[in-house]
Amino acid sequence: SEPVIESHLASGARLLARVGKVDPSSLDSYLAERGYQALNAAIEQGPDAVIASISDAGLRGRGGAAFPAGVKWRGMADQKQSRKHVVANADESEPGTFKDRVLMEHDPFALVESLTIAGFATGATDGWVYIRGEYPLAIERVRNAVAEARRSGLLGEDILGSGWDFDIEVRVGAGAYICGEETALFNSIEGFRGEPRQKPPFPTTHGLFNEPTVINNVETLFNVLDIVNDGVDHFRSIGSEASAGPRLFCLSGAVARPGVYEHPMGVTLRQVLAAAGGMAHEAQLKTILLGGAAGSFVNDSLLDLPLTFEDTRSAGVSLGSGVVMLFDETADMVDIVGRITEFFA
Repeated sequence: SEPVIESHLASGARLLARVGKVDPSSLDSYLAERGYQALNAAIEQGPDAVIASISDAGLRGRGGAAFPAGVKWRGMADQKQSRKHVVANADESEPGTFKDRVLMEHDPFALVESLTIAGFATGATDGWVYIRGEYPLAIERVRNAVAEARRSGLLGEDILGSGWDFDIEVRVGAGAYICGEETALFNSIEGFRGEPRQKPPFPTTHGLFNEPTVINNVETLFNVLDIVNDGVDHFRSIGSEASAGPRLFCLSGAVARPGVYEHPMGVTLRQVLAAAGGMAHEAQLKTILLGGAAGSFVNDSLLDLPLTFEDTRSAGVSLGSGVVMLFDETADMVDIVGRITEFFA
Protein backbone atom coordinates (compact mmCIF):
# COMPACT_ATOMS: atom_id res chain seq x y z
CA SER A 1 0.00 0.00 0.00
CA GLU A 2 1.05 3.62 -0.45
CA PRO A 3 2.84 5.13 2.57
CA VAL A 4 1.04 7.71 4.68
CA ILE A 5 2.06 11.34 4.04
CA GLU A 6 0.75 13.77 6.62
CA SER A 7 1.58 16.74 8.80
CA HIS A 8 1.05 17.09 12.52
CA LEU A 9 1.93 20.77 12.87
CA ALA A 10 -0.52 22.88 14.84
CA SER A 11 -0.22 25.75 12.33
CA GLY A 12 -0.68 23.49 9.31
CA ALA A 13 1.74 21.73 7.00
CA ARG A 14 4.82 23.63 5.91
CA LEU A 15 7.12 21.21 4.09
CA LEU A 16 4.22 19.02 2.94
CA ALA A 17 1.84 21.91 2.28
CA ARG A 18 1.55 21.28 -1.46
CA VAL A 19 1.89 17.50 -1.47
CA GLY A 20 -1.31 16.06 -2.85
CA LYS A 21 -2.62 19.55 -3.74
CA VAL A 22 -0.51 20.50 -6.75
CA ASP A 23 -0.03 18.71 -10.04
CA PRO A 24 3.70 17.93 -9.90
CA SER A 25 3.97 18.21 -13.69
CA SER A 26 2.38 21.67 -13.91
CA LEU A 27 4.11 24.98 -13.24
CA ASP A 28 0.72 26.74 -13.32
CA SER A 29 -0.54 24.47 -10.55
CA TYR A 30 2.53 25.29 -8.47
CA LEU A 31 2.13 29.03 -9.10
CA ALA A 32 -1.45 28.81 -7.82
CA GLU A 33 -0.14 27.57 -4.44
CA ARG A 34 2.28 30.44 -3.67
CA GLY A 35 4.81 29.15 -6.13
CA TYR A 36 7.69 31.54 -6.85
CA GLN A 37 6.47 34.09 -4.30
CA ALA A 38 9.60 33.32 -2.29
CA LEU A 39 11.96 33.90 -5.22
CA ASN A 40 10.29 37.24 -5.99
CA ALA A 41 10.59 38.21 -2.31
CA ALA A 42 14.23 37.11 -2.19
CA ILE A 43 15.12 39.25 -5.20
CA GLU A 44 13.37 42.24 -3.63
CA GLN A 45 15.20 41.71 -0.30
CA GLY A 46 18.63 41.14 -1.83
CA PRO A 47 21.23 38.43 -1.20
CA ASP A 48 22.54 39.73 2.14
CA ALA A 49 19.06 39.98 3.64
CA VAL A 50 18.17 36.47 2.52
CA ILE A 51 21.31 35.00 4.06
CA ALA A 52 20.65 36.96 7.26
CA SER A 53 17.16 35.45 7.42
CA ILE A 54 18.46 31.90 6.95
CA SER A 55 21.03 32.52 9.70
CA ASP A 56 18.59 34.21 12.09
CA ALA A 57 16.06 31.43 11.57
CA GLY A 58 18.60 28.92 12.84
CA LEU A 59 18.07 26.57 9.90
CA ARG A 60 20.33 23.54 10.23
CA GLY A 61 20.93 20.75 7.74
CA ARG A 62 18.31 18.00 7.66
CA GLY A 63 20.58 15.42 6.05
CA GLY A 64 22.31 14.24 9.22
CA ALA A 65 25.24 16.59 9.91
CA ALA A 66 22.96 19.43 11.15
CA PHE A 67 25.40 22.13 9.99
CA PRO A 68 23.98 25.71 10.08
CA ALA A 69 22.83 26.56 6.56
CA GLY A 70 23.45 30.28 6.99
CA VAL A 71 27.13 29.68 7.78
CA LYS A 72 27.55 27.75 4.52
CA TRP A 73 25.70 30.38 2.49
CA ARG A 74 27.65 33.29 3.98
CA GLY A 75 30.94 31.48 3.52
CA MET A 76 30.33 31.07 -0.20
CA ALA A 77 28.78 34.49 -0.74
CA ASP A 78 32.03 36.03 0.50
CA GLN A 79 34.01 34.28 -2.25
CA LYS A 80 34.72 36.49 -5.27
CA GLN A 81 35.18 33.89 -8.02
CA SER A 82 33.11 34.37 -11.17
CA ARG A 83 31.82 30.79 -11.16
CA LYS A 84 30.14 29.31 -8.09
CA HIS A 85 27.77 26.39 -7.54
CA VAL A 86 24.79 25.38 -5.43
CA VAL A 87 23.95 21.68 -5.20
CA ALA A 88 20.84 19.87 -4.01
CA ASN A 89 21.97 16.57 -2.51
CA ALA A 90 19.12 14.21 -3.43
CA ASP A 91 21.21 11.04 -3.19
CA GLU A 92 18.92 9.77 -0.45
CA SER A 93 20.61 6.42 0.18
CA GLU A 94 20.44 6.11 3.99
CA PRO A 95 18.40 2.94 4.69
CA GLY A 96 14.94 3.83 5.95
CA THR A 97 14.97 7.35 4.47
CA PHE A 98 12.42 8.34 1.81
CA LYS A 99 11.31 11.87 2.71
CA ASP A 100 13.23 13.62 -0.07
CA ARG A 101 11.74 11.18 -2.56
CA VAL A 102 8.25 12.24 -1.47
CA LEU A 103 9.11 15.94 -1.81
CA MET A 104 10.64 15.53 -5.29
CA GLU A 105 7.86 13.31 -6.62
CA HIS A 106 5.00 15.45 -5.34
CA ASP A 107 6.43 19.00 -5.23
CA PRO A 108 9.39 19.21 -7.63
CA PHE A 109 8.98 22.90 -8.51
CA ALA A 110 9.58 23.78 -4.85
CA LEU A 111 13.01 22.17 -5.08
CA VAL A 112 13.82 24.14 -8.22
CA GLU A 113 12.64 27.40 -6.63
CA SER A 114 14.49 26.88 -3.35
CA LEU A 115 17.73 25.94 -5.12
CA THR A 116 17.35 29.06 -7.26
CA ILE A 117 17.02 31.18 -4.11
CA ALA A 118 20.17 29.55 -2.72
CA GLY A 119 21.94 30.43 -5.95
CA PHE A 120 20.74 34.03 -5.86
CA ALA A 121 21.71 34.55 -2.22
CA THR A 122 25.21 33.14 -2.65
CA GLY A 123 25.95 34.57 -6.09
CA ALA A 124 26.07 31.18 -7.80
CA THR A 125 25.92 30.78 -11.56
CA ASP A 126 25.34 27.02 -11.70
CA GLY A 127 22.85 24.81 -9.88
CA TRP A 128 22.92 21.01 -9.70
CA VAL A 129 20.46 18.40 -8.48
CA TYR A 130 22.13 15.04 -7.83
CA ILE A 131 19.37 12.42 -7.56
CA ARG A 132 19.61 8.82 -6.46
CA GLY A 133 19.40 6.58 -9.53
CA GLU A 134 16.77 4.36 -7.91
CA TYR A 135 14.22 7.22 -7.98
CA PRO A 136 12.96 7.18 -11.61
CA LEU A 137 9.75 9.13 -10.93
CA ALA A 138 11.57 11.81 -8.93
CA ILE A 139 14.16 12.12 -11.70
CA GLU A 140 11.45 12.54 -14.34
CA ARG A 141 9.52 15.13 -12.36
CA VAL A 142 12.51 17.22 -11.31
CA ARG A 143 13.81 17.24 -14.88
CA ASN A 144 10.40 18.39 -16.09
CA ALA A 145 10.26 21.10 -13.41
CA VAL A 146 13.69 22.40 -14.47
CA ALA A 147 12.62 22.44 -18.12
CA GLU A 148 9.32 24.22 -17.35
CA ALA A 149 11.06 26.82 -15.19
CA ARG A 150 13.57 27.45 -17.95
CA ARG A 151 10.81 27.82 -20.57
CA SER A 152 9.07 30.36 -18.35
CA GLY A 153 12.15 32.51 -17.75
CA LEU A 154 12.55 31.33 -14.15
CA LEU A 155 15.91 29.84 -15.04
CA GLY A 156 18.44 31.11 -17.55
CA GLU A 157 19.33 34.72 -18.29
CA ASP A 158 18.12 37.77 -16.32
CA ILE A 159 15.78 35.85 -14.01
CA LEU A 160 12.73 37.98 -13.11
CA GLY A 161 14.53 41.07 -14.34
CA SER A 162 17.21 40.76 -11.68
CA GLY A 163 20.13 40.89 -14.11
CA TRP A 164 21.28 37.56 -12.64
CA ASP A 165 21.87 34.45 -14.79
CA PHE A 166 21.45 30.99 -13.29
CA ASP A 167 20.59 27.53 -14.54
CA ILE A 168 20.19 24.02 -13.09
CA GLU A 169 21.39 20.66 -14.35
CA VAL A 170 20.08 17.32 -13.09
CA ARG A 171 22.59 14.50 -12.60
CA VAL A 172 21.66 10.92 -11.71
CA GLY A 173 23.66 8.68 -9.40
CA ALA A 174 24.47 5.02 -10.07
CA GLY A 175 23.62 3.44 -6.74
CA ALA A 176 26.73 4.36 -4.73
CA TYR A 177 25.87 5.06 -1.08
CA ILE A 178 29.15 6.92 -0.62
CA CYS A 179 28.04 9.57 -3.13
CA GLY A 180 25.70 10.94 -0.49
CA GLU A 181 28.85 12.35 1.14
CA GLU A 182 29.23 15.81 -0.33
CA THR A 183 32.77 15.61 -1.68
CA ALA A 184 32.22 12.12 -3.13
CA LEU A 185 29.15 13.59 -4.84
CA PHE A 186 31.34 16.32 -6.36
CA ASN A 187 33.73 13.68 -7.70
CA SER A 188 30.80 11.81 -9.25
CA ILE A 189 29.49 14.91 -11.04
CA GLU A 190 32.99 15.60 -12.34
CA GLY A 191 33.19 12.08 -13.78
CA PHE A 192 35.55 10.56 -11.22
CA ARG A 193 35.17 7.64 -8.83
CA GLY A 194 32.87 8.56 -5.96
CA GLU A 195 35.34 8.83 -3.11
CA PRO A 196 35.44 11.44 -0.32
CA ARG A 197 38.05 14.15 -0.48
CA GLN A 198 40.24 15.23 2.39
CA LYS A 199 38.96 18.34 4.21
CA PRO A 200 40.09 21.10 4.51
CA PRO A 201 39.76 22.79 2.10
CA PHE A 202 36.00 22.96 2.51
CA PRO A 203 33.38 23.13 -0.27
CA THR A 204 32.56 26.80 0.31
CA THR A 205 35.99 27.65 -1.10
CA HIS A 206 37.01 24.48 -3.01
CA GLY A 207 34.00 22.39 -3.93
CA LEU A 208 32.62 21.25 -7.27
CA PHE A 209 35.28 21.68 -9.99
CA ASN A 210 37.45 23.10 -7.18
CA GLU A 211 35.21 26.19 -7.14
CA PRO A 212 33.10 27.64 -4.29
CA THR A 213 30.06 25.43 -3.63
CA VAL A 214 27.12 25.26 -1.25
CA ILE A 215 25.44 21.87 -0.89
CA ASN A 216 22.21 21.21 1.03
CA ASN A 217 19.85 18.27 1.04
CA VAL A 218 16.31 18.50 -0.30
CA GLU A 219 14.46 18.90 3.01
CA THR A 220 16.84 21.66 4.11
CA LEU A 221 16.18 23.60 0.91
CA PHE A 222 12.39 23.28 1.26
CA ASN A 223 12.62 25.15 4.58
CA VAL A 224 14.11 28.13 2.73
CA LEU A 225 10.75 28.83 1.05
CA ASP A 226 9.00 28.94 4.43
CA ILE A 227 11.58 31.30 5.92
CA VAL A 228 11.56 33.73 2.98
CA ASN A 229 7.76 33.68 2.57
CA ASP A 230 6.64 33.88 6.20
CA GLY A 231 9.61 35.26 8.08
CA VAL A 232 12.12 34.28 10.72
CA ASP A 233 9.77 34.63 13.69
CA HIS A 234 7.22 32.26 12.22
CA PHE A 235 9.87 29.66 11.50
CA ARG A 236 11.36 29.96 14.98
CA SER A 237 7.89 29.61 16.55
CA ILE A 238 8.06 25.96 15.49
CA GLY A 239 10.44 23.71 17.44
CA SER A 240 12.91 24.65 20.17
CA GLU A 241 15.35 27.50 20.62
CA ALA A 242 18.31 25.50 19.29
CA SER A 243 16.32 23.32 16.89
CA ALA A 244 13.91 25.55 15.01
CA GLY A 245 11.37 24.64 12.37
CA PRO A 246 9.51 21.54 11.21
CA ARG A 247 11.07 18.14 10.59
CA LEU A 248 10.15 15.16 8.43
CA PHE A 249 10.31 11.66 9.92
CA CYS A 250 10.30 8.41 7.95
CA LEU A 251 8.38 5.72 9.80
CA SER A 252 8.92 2.12 8.70
CA GLY A 253 9.27 -1.42 9.98
CA ALA A 254 6.80 -2.83 12.50
CA VAL A 255 4.62 0.28 12.55
CA ALA A 256 0.88 0.40 11.85
CA ARG A 257 1.02 3.16 9.22
CA PRO A 258 4.44 3.55 7.56
CA GLY A 259 5.03 6.89 5.89
CA VAL A 260 6.46 10.41 6.01
CA TYR A 261 5.24 12.54 8.91
CA GLU A 262 5.86 16.25 9.47
CA HIS A 263 6.24 17.31 13.11
CA PRO A 264 7.69 20.31 14.93
CA MET A 265 11.25 19.80 16.15
CA GLY A 266 10.98 18.72 19.78
CA VAL A 267 8.22 16.17 19.26
CA THR A 268 8.89 13.06 21.33
CA LEU A 269 9.46 9.57 19.99
CA ARG A 270 6.26 8.49 21.73
CA GLN A 271 4.26 11.17 19.90
CA VAL A 272 5.84 10.23 16.56
CA LEU A 273 4.88 6.58 17.05
CA ALA A 274 1.35 7.48 18.16
CA ALA A 275 0.82 9.59 15.02
CA ALA A 276 1.73 6.54 12.95
CA GLY A 277 -0.73 4.32 14.78
CA GLY A 278 1.77 2.66 17.08
CA MET A 279 3.04 -0.86 16.62
CA ALA A 280 1.60 -3.01 13.85
CA HIS A 281 -0.62 -5.95 14.84
CA GLU A 282 -0.37 -5.06 18.55
CA ALA A 283 3.18 -6.38 18.60
CA GLN A 284 5.62 -5.62 21.39
CA LEU A 285 8.38 -3.12 20.70
CA LYS A 286 11.91 -4.52 20.87
CA THR A 287 13.95 -1.57 19.60
CA ILE A 288 13.90 1.50 17.34
CA LEU A 289 16.61 2.35 14.84
CA LEU A 290 16.80 6.14 15.04
CA GLY A 291 18.53 8.14 12.33
CA GLY A 292 19.09 5.36 9.80
CA ALA A 293 21.67 2.62 9.48
CA ALA A 294 24.33 5.12 10.54
CA GLY A 295 22.22 6.07 13.55
CA SER A 296 21.48 4.43 16.89
CA PHE A 297 19.30 1.66 18.33
CA VAL A 298 17.17 2.92 21.22
CA ASN A 299 14.70 1.19 23.53
CA ASP A 300 11.46 2.26 25.21
CA SER A 301 13.36 4.13 27.93
CA LEU A 302 13.84 6.95 25.40
CA LEU A 303 10.25 7.18 24.16
CA ASP A 304 9.85 10.57 25.83
CA LEU A 305 13.06 11.94 24.33
CA PRO A 306 12.42 15.26 22.53
CA LEU A 307 13.66 14.89 18.97
CA THR A 308 15.89 17.94 18.78
CA PHE A 309 19.55 18.24 17.87
CA GLU A 310 20.49 19.13 21.43
CA ASP A 311 18.41 16.49 23.24
CA THR A 312 19.46 13.60 21.01
CA ARG A 313 23.09 14.67 21.32
CA SER A 314 22.79 14.75 25.13
CA ALA A 315 21.27 11.26 25.07
CA GLY A 316 24.17 9.97 22.97
CA VAL A 317 22.01 9.10 19.97
CA SER A 318 21.60 10.54 16.49
CA LEU A 319 18.62 12.23 14.87
CA GLY A 320 20.34 11.68 11.53
CA SER A 321 18.12 11.86 8.47
CA GLY A 322 14.87 11.43 10.38
CA VAL A 323 14.56 7.63 10.22
CA VAL A 324 12.37 5.92 12.83
CA MET A 325 12.46 2.18 12.06
CA LEU A 326 10.60 -0.11 14.47
CA PHE A 327 11.44 -3.72 15.30
CA ASP A 328 9.12 -6.01 17.26
CA GLU A 329 9.89 -8.94 19.55
CA THR A 330 10.25 -11.34 16.59
CA ALA A 331 13.17 -9.41 15.04
CA ASP A 332 16.49 -11.26 14.83
CA MET A 333 18.82 -8.46 15.90
CA VAL A 334 21.99 -10.46 15.24
CA ASP A 335 20.90 -10.86 11.62
CA ILE A 336 19.86 -7.20 11.34
CA VAL A 337 23.14 -5.87 12.73
CA GLY A 338 25.03 -8.26 10.48
CA ARG A 339 23.19 -6.94 7.43
CA ILE A 340 23.94 -3.35 8.44
CA THR A 341 27.61 -4.23 8.82
CA GLU A 342 27.63 -5.87 5.37
CA PHE A 343 25.95 -2.79 3.92
CA PHE A 344 28.64 -0.46 5.21
CA ALA A 345 31.41 -2.86 4.22
